[in-house]
Amino acid sequence: MATLNTPPRPVTEITDRQEIANRPSANLEHVSLIGLSDAELASELTNLGVSQHQLRMRIAQLKRWIYVHGATTADPMTDVSKDLRNLLDNHTTLARPPIVSEQVSRDGTRKWLLRLAGDGTSNRAPEVETVYIPETDRGTLCISSQVGCTLSCTFCHTGTQRLVRNLTSGEIIGQILLARDKLGDWPGAERPTDGLIPDGERAITNIVLMGMGEPLYNFDSVKQAMLIAADGDGQSVSKRRITLSTSGIVPQIPRWGDEAGTMLAISLHAVRDVLRDELVPINRKWPIAALLEACRNYPGLSNAKRITFEYVMLKGINDSLAEAKELVRLLAGIPAKINLIPFNPWPGSPYECSDWEQIERFAEVVNKAGYASPVRTPRGRDIMAACGQLKSASTRLRASERRAGDAEAPA
Repeated sequence: MATLNTPPRPVTEITDRQEIANRPSANLEHVSLIGLSDAELASELTNLGVSQHQLRMRIAQLKRWIYVHGATTADPMTDVSKDLRNLLDNHTTLARPPIVSEQVSRDGTRKWLLRLAGDGTSNRAPEVETVYIPETDRGTLCISSQVGCTLSCTFCHTGTQRLVRNLTSGEIIGQILLARDKLGDWPGAERPTDGLIPDGERAITNIVLMGMGEPLYNFDSVKQAMLIAADGDGQSVSKRRITLSTSGIVPQIPRWGDEAGTMLAISLHAVRDVLRDELVPINRKWPIAALLEACRNYPGLSNAKRITFEYVMLKGINDSLAEAKELVRLLAGIPAKINLIPFNPWPGSPYECSDWEQIERFAEVVNKAGYASPVRTPRGRDIMAACGQLKSASTRLRASERRAGDAEAPA
């Protein structure tokens, strides 16, 4: 099996927009079974004529074929009757969202721009980005929960894209299935041979809700998708390997802990309200004190289930040693890990990344206080796939299309 011990490779990009320009992500006459709850699957199967006494068995079969074996049609479902397989293929779908473009970074990070179903009000279907980050001992999939974002965090490129809509549970889970398809992450499947997939039983070991959007503003769909991801009959990913990152939607934090129970990450980025009001404007509604109180009361919080606090390092803005000491003071009593994130630039961004020496000095203060404070190595910068950079590829491609269209328009 391929490992990570390979020399850097050039950035590659695979784009085939013309092929999918008029192709929806699934046949709209077919109901997608991806991301449905057990009750919703029961309803669809009942509509197809499955008797009540068979429902539980059929639901278990479908979930196993969809989430354990990665079936894309009913054809391989050998323990399902031929008549039911025909009904499933004629009335339902397991289609993944089409890939508009795929980019592979020099460091092995992969980014997919995916097209979703439109609502019929626009000629352009919405698009989201999904990122896979391989390491020697793990593979992390960063998934999106919304098309665009409403929060307008000033250091984040996604925040410059207006919110289009929430993703459905099926579209959230669909990102995982698509990534597993591309990575050969199903039993018996062949993995890519480019040397950029980690060894191990699974190519995807961790899931982080750190892509486009604020996941707690799409609570119900994200919850349903993550329950499927963690279900032993679903993707079977441990809740300790699923992390939801929020900018601080305080009322939803305890609810997420109660109802979903995954790991939690907080986009903190400042230790003073006046600065966080600027960097993370939702702070004006729920300031730092309210946010940290919600963290202290997060269900299940313990040294074995710590909250991760994300802190982007902005030169001359939030990286002083005084701010490092205040960060330690603020987090006292909260089982926590502090992720220091070198700022990843994007076109037109108003900030610079802190000098590496300053990041190390900041980390030393945090470490001496007893907090793990890894500095997150920027990954996928060359394909705009690093933290805070998502959106760029779709924007660039749309702009090129507009230029092409302008060139072809009659004078």
